[in-house]
Amino acid sequence: MAGKYMAFDLEIAKEIPDGGDWRAHSPLGISCAATLAPEGEALTLWYSLDSDDTQASRMNVYDSRTLVGYLSSMVESGYTILSWNGLNFDFPVLAEESGLISECKKLAAHHVDMMFHLFCVKGHYLGLDAAAQGMGMPGKTPGMTGADAPRYWAQGRYTEVLGYLAQDVRTTVDVAQACEKRGALLWTSRAGHPQGIDLPSGWLPVQEALNLPEPETSWMTNPPKRDDFTDWLHSAG
Repeated sequence: MAGKYMAFDLEIAKEIPDGGDWRAHSPLGISCAATLAPEGEALTLWYSLDSDDTQASRMNVYDSRTLVGYLSSMVESGYTILSWNGLNFDFPVLAEESGLISECKKLAAHHVDMMFHLFCVKGHYLGLDAAAQGMGMPGKTPGMTGADAPRYWAQGRYTEVLGYLAQDVRTTVDVAQACEKRGALLWTSRAGHPQGIDLPSGWLPVQEALNLPEPETSWMTNPPKRDDFTDWLHSAG
């Protein structure tokens, strides 16, 4: 890979309507999170424990802040944080739960969000599973979605949720590696048409992806905007 990446992902604790604006339902809480550095497959699963040493319903502030500190220390050690839609979801949630807003804004602005890079080129969203399948990989855990995770965690199905989350960060790393090796991200549209973007310089951090030319989106009825992803970075706090 072009650099040392550490994949980061989290699952929320509160169930929200599928496709709804998650901000309208915050605070969401964090049930668990995962980090994965490709070197040595250093997977770490993050969650809080109750007094009986069982998984807590939500990560507490102390553990959320410990996660922020760990991510920051890895960046200082030369790693680049890697996510799929972390700019618009994972980092804002972590900022809210940890209270370390400025630290999370800095992490978000300098990390590689592959979905945001794609969005800056194409002007639309893409799911991690579609990206993985387009690159010839198995992708996400079958039979479960991120929307299921809060309910499963509340039901005590911790192993299933943690397994799903671990597969997500592995898929994130696998997609990043495959795309950088090929110099492109490939996928198939819902209409069945081959799609792709070139990655001549590899994946770009958020701040650099923002410098890419705006794509043509006149064909879309209500195209999303880059500000939808970045407004929180410029808000007070």
